[in-house]
Amino acid sequence: MKKNMGSADKIIRIVLAAIMAVLYFTNVVTGTFGIVLLVLAAVFVLTSLISFCPLYAIVGLNTCPVKKS
Repeated sequence: MKKNMGSADKIIRIVLAAIMAVLYFTNVVTGTFGIVLLVLAAVFVLTSLISFCPLYAIVGLNTCPVKKS
């Protein structure tokens, strides 16, 4: 797996995941939609930790900065 996420993208995903988790655990969002939101938050955190997004790979997007040799 080649990294395809930059640091700004990772920070945004972690912040969004934290907001989603807070909404779920404070019972603002409940039911099936709450569970879907919690799973999405987990996916955001996981992709941020490994710096790879499969959806980015499919569409050919890369937010990782280019290293100069």
